[in-house]
Amino acid sequence: QVQLVESGGGLAQAGGSLRLSCVVSGRTFSRYGMGWFRQAPGKEREFVAVISWSGGTTYYADSVKGRFTISRDNAKNTVNLQMNSLKPEDTAVYYCAAPTSTYSSTTNPDAYDYWGQGTQVTVSS
Repeated sequence: QVQLVESGGGLAQAGGSLRLSCVVSGRTFSRYGMGWFRQAPGKEREFVAVISWSGGTTYYADSVKGRFTISRDNAKNTVNLQMNSLKPEDTAVYYCAAPTSTYSSTTNPDAYDYWGQGTQVTVSS
């Protein structure tokens, strides 16, 4: 059974930083890309960042480019999201997600079968 467990959310002031982590179990982590998505109240879930299975390729939503960094540690089955220069509009529940297919890296949430429980990020102005 594949499980994704997130940690690291919380409250930050605008301009501050938070680091999210997601530990994956139940599959060979190093064969899969990983993604981060978020959902704000009253809005649809949106793509934030994705990292390839090797960690060599990353892609970001325009809204977070230059402020967020996705990384992974295949030895620890962990994917991280470092969030700097936070803005109030970053407030959302953040989810890590694992795709169905091996070696896949995509921004399409429909390609992800496994999701974490979500962690709340709140940025105050």
